[in-house]
Amino acid sequence: MVIREPETGDTAMQITIGQTRVELIEGDITEMHTDAIVNAANSQLQHGGGVAGAIVHKGGRIIQEESNRIAPVPVGQAAMTGAGNLKCRYVIHAVGPRMGEGDEDAKLQSATLSSLRLADEHALRSVAFCAISTGIFGYPIDRCAEMMLTTVADYVQDSTGLKHIVFCLYDQNAYEVFEAVLRKIKPR
Repeated sequence: MVIREPETGDTAMQITIGQTRVELIEGDITEMHTDAIVNAANSQLQHGGGVAGAIVHKGGRIIQEESNRIAPVPVGQAAMTGAGNLKCRYVIHAVGPRMGEGDEDAKLQSATLSSLRLADEHALRSVAFCAISTGIFGYPIDRCAEMMLTTVADYVQDSTGLKHIVFCLYDQNAYEVFEAVLRKIKPR
């Protein structure tokens, strides 16, 4: 495992696990140049607010129109659409859990894993995740970081075509929470 410490003026931390670079940045996921970005979606893929709303606002109505054709998507699963006017090629819509519905940790792990598998099935090389379910779904950021980062670390131990996985976090607090968890990740 290689850890690159942030340099002055640099908001990124990254490690390499197997052949995959896992990176944290603070920023706007709609500006990512990765092959795909992962949207925090609801089961009906109605992208009205939060990250989902921002993605449709920047990417265009075509994302919502494609989503309408493939919905519903069960909690813990993911589906993919084109990216409209975004800088990425695809949007992976991961349906994370709402706090209080039960078995939230397993559902978040499943949504993360489903997103990774979908990226591999489409031969994508890079993907950017947001902190799924931490907005209006109320999932705690510390548990989100633990579930998502350990799922990614376990997944990239095996054969994957993904070479770059980014966690694009919306604020300094989310970044710091993810950074603390990433520092503890030990490749198996």
